[in-house]
Amino acid sequence: MKLTAKDTYYVGVNDHEIDLFEGIYKVPNGVAYNSYVIIDEKIAVMDAVDEKFGDEWIAKIKSVLNGRQPDYIIIQHMEPDHSANALRFAEEYPSVKFVGNTKTFVMLSEYFGTDFADRRVVVGDGDMLDLGHHKLHFVFAPMVHWPEVMVTYDGYTNTIFSADGFGKFGALDIDEPWDDEARRYYIGIVGKYGKQVEAALKKLTTLKIDRICPLHGPVLEGDLSHYLNLYGTWASYTPEEEGVVIAYASVYGHTKKAAELLASELKSAGCDKVIIHDLARDDRSVCVADAFRYSKLVIAGITYNASLFPPVREFIENLTERNYQKRLVGFIENGTWAPVAARLMQERFGKSNLTFAENVVKIRSALNDESRAQVKALASELAK
Repeated sequence: MKLTAKDTYYVGVNDHEIDLFEGIYKVPNGVAYNSYVIIDEKIAVMDAVDEKFGDEWIAKIKSVLNGRQPDYIIIQHMEPDHSANALRFAEEYPSVKFVGNTKTFVMLSEYFGTDFADRRVVVGDGDMLDLGHHKLHFVFAPMVHWPEVMVTYDGYTNTIFSADGFGKFGALDIDEPWDDEARRYYIGIVGKYGKQVEAALKKLTTLKIDRICPLHGPVLEGDLSHYLNLYGTWASYTPEEEGVVIAYASVYGHTKKAAELLASELKSAGCDKVIIHDLARDDRSVCVADAFRYSKLVIAGITYNASLFPPVREFIENLTERNYQKRLVGFIENGTWAPVAARLMQERFGKSNLTFAENVVKIRSALNDESRAQVKALASELAK
């Protein structure tokens, strides 16, 4: 498939066989592994695809090349869903040279037992590879989200090949909005590395960019401000929207009733955006992404084995390991004889840059007049 960028072709694949991306993220609409070919005086292939799709990928490359031989394969990111067919490609095209940075070749050796010493082109940050009209400039983006990651800028077409940046879940033959699956992808996979993303964005904003070609998801073209602004928001851990997420886990339904009562009180107090998640049943990555999307969070959990109920504990861990911050967080705890969940939840957030609600709801077994009044007070505080 030819892109609007001159001499540039898409040779990626759609994966509808996958159920869990990286072994943890549910992908009901599959995922795309993107690869591109630039045909000039010299030919460069941008990244490979997942191991299962080697035959399809090679066939697409051969169709685009129409008998020509590629000169380079550029490895921007070494995760196996993008590099697993590197050895196969080397065997298919014995004269091709591998382009990467020093860390790329260390990882190639670890995965394949060879660093292609006689066929490699080692590049540094800011280096250029001349294909003819297309001059490819390499911009290092370490820890977005692996240490070897680099992106490539083609100044001839004003195109950024962005590695995992600006990617999303979902195969390309599925029509769906970009934001939600891109947010879930970013928060889950890249979210811990906000400072590194900001550093990469600072480099990229000095360039004229007409399109972004990521390794997952669609090619982004036209007015790119929406995508760039979202990435800036996500990288700085700033809430996208005003709203309250209520995340609960309940054994016998009493904590759930408290969460539902809080949602009702919030709406009565004028909160337009209230989202409820059952941490034991809802997709955890959606719960986490929504916690990052909105400005306020309430966690409702029980005291369990003198500690936290596992779904609540794991949810907080998912937040803190991604540097969750700059939000107002409230707590609802339930404990029949020794409620300590609120204190333990707050402790789990450690020194995170968060503000904690003054009103804490304490339930002993089931809601009563006192705890209902506490729910109402918490709703009033959150609605201010």
